Amino acid sequence: MSLPAVLLAADASPSPTPSESPTAVTVPSLQDAQESATNAASWVEQNWSTWLAIGLRVLLILVIAVVLRVVVQRAITKLIDRMNRTVSSVDGTALGGLLVNNERRRQRSQAIGSVLRSVASFVILGTAALMVLGTFEINLAPLLASAGVAGVAIGFGARNLVTDFLSGVFMILEDQYGVGDQIDAGVATGEVIEVGLRVTKLRGANGEIWYVRNGEVKRIGNLSQGWATAGVDVTVKASEDLDLVKATLDEVAEKMSKEEPWNELLWSPIEVLGLDSVLLDSMVVRVSAKTMPGKALVVERELRWRVKRAFDAADIRIVGGATAPATEDPADPTASVAAPSVFSNADSPQVAAAAPLAQPRPVTPAK
Repeated sequence: MSLPAVLLAADASPSPTPSESPTAVTVPSLQDAQESATNAASWVEQNWSTWLAIGLRVLLILVIAVVLRVVVQRAITKLIDRMNRTVSSVDGTALGGLLVNNERRRQRSQAIGSVLRSVASFVILGTAALMVLGTFEINLAPLLASAGVAGVAIGFGARNLVTDFLSGVFMILEDQYGVGDQIDAGVATGEVIEVGLRVTKLRGANGEIWYVRNGEVKRIGNLSQGWATAGVDVTVKASEDLDLVKATLDEVAEKMSKEEPWNELLWSPIEVLGLDSVLLDSMVVRVSAKTMPGKALVVERELRWRVKRAFDAADIRIVGGATAPATEDPADPTASVAAPSVFSNADSPQVAAAAPLAQPRPVTPAK
């Protein structure tokens, strides 16, 4: 077959259309692209005002939240600084030197400022976040319900931590104790060396450090607030002259109140309260005085020292506790036995009883 005939036959056979080809790809035309761009432009033109309003509203909420947070934190900082300046001005006076503890006030003010700043930041930023979500027309009811359930679950799981934190906050706000105070927390007793929102550190009498959780403290006895009481019980014989005893104690009290440094530690005159108890062979005289907080033990020791020396000088005998009954030495069984003579019989019962050790009697052989 010639070449022209083959070409004619090929032209006569039907060619497959693009839709009939399984691997055909539809290419968008220029007109379709133009229509898509037109639709997008029209959608943007229709909604740009709404999106712009939402964006400006979100930006305004964030700016107000940031500015309000900065203002509140600066106000809290100025309030804490003013508290510290007030403490510093009082510290120069005599009363301030006795009652004000700079370290205690400084830690207390820092703790209060930290708590207030944290609470203010949480409230302001949390409120701003909810307002932003509300701007996007998001339903906040399920979110708030989920947050409430999660908060309850976390509260049950970390209830001890929450209890410690809340107890620490109220202890600091109420100024129940501070650094340098001697306290009795029930579970431990000692000097406060650090006050935290969760744990309080105490220095015990033997130098040990106690870490006491604030939530475990059920009662607190502060031995460093206001004033302390120094009490001394003096036990003398029942036969002593009460007038002489009282006069001697009054002389000791008057002399001690005028000497340094006891005149600063004593906040009231030393008083002889009278007889605290009367027994058959002794009587107890009570002496008491108000002292500077934390100095009662020092005053008691010095007062006992002076009372003992004054009583020795006045020939007043001090007794301690119940008088022990006098006991006699046991009788010597050999005291009633006469000493043996050199001419006595060595085998007699008298000689055997007077001997230190009983000697065995010699056996005489039978004849």
